[in-house]
Amino acid sequence: MMYSMYRQQIIIFLTLLLSVFSSSLWAQNLQTGDIIFHTSRSAQSAVIQKATHSPYSHMGLIVQKNHQWWVLEAVQPVKYTPLKTWIARGVKGHYVVKRYHKNLTTVQQQRLIQTAERSLGKPYDLYFAWDDQAIYCSEIVWKAYQHALGIQLAPLQKLQDFDLSDVKVKVLMQQRYGKHIPLQETVIAPQAIFASKQLRVVK
Repeated sequence: MMYSMYRQQIIIFLTLLLSVFSSSLWAQNLQTGDIIFHTSRSAQSAVIQKATHSPYSHMGLIVQKNHQWWVLEAVQPVKYTPLKTWIARGVKGHYVVKRYHKNLTTVQQQRLIQTAERSLGKPYDLYFAWDDQAIYCSEIVWKAYQHALGIQLAPLQKLQDFDLSDVKVKVLMQQRYGKHIPLQETVIAPQAIFASKQLRVVK
């Protein structure tokens, strides 16, 4: 009986130790400036997926601050979210991390994050406008890389370039814009950045 209890305790201890070790190894593979994608549980997520033909509807920048990992993301408002919290918030905890094909230097990482941090506290842009009064998830990532490093992660698109034929997409468009949908609005979708040939998969 005592042997059985002792054995169970050893197994539990080893399981916890392995979990911590695996988590540590995983974190070592991350770098500030990495880009993380997942499927959001938000109300508009399904619409974004249908319009872009991609499962990934939300994204953010990975940042190491004070020896912890965070995601700088455009939600309501733009803020830092602990990485583990961000991952757990996605559908089934699934995510993908991608990195610029040339590793960023420390100076480049600092410039990138300082540029992105200028949007902290800004409201989330429900209308996907290209101005900087409010901002959405893929916009903050694209603009940070472009303005800080001169890197265009993916070609910009127009709203009309997306598949707007689905009923759910039409309903959301009408709710947001009424009869005057800005089809010529410049936009960048998570799907476009996810598909960028300048990025490689990290995790």
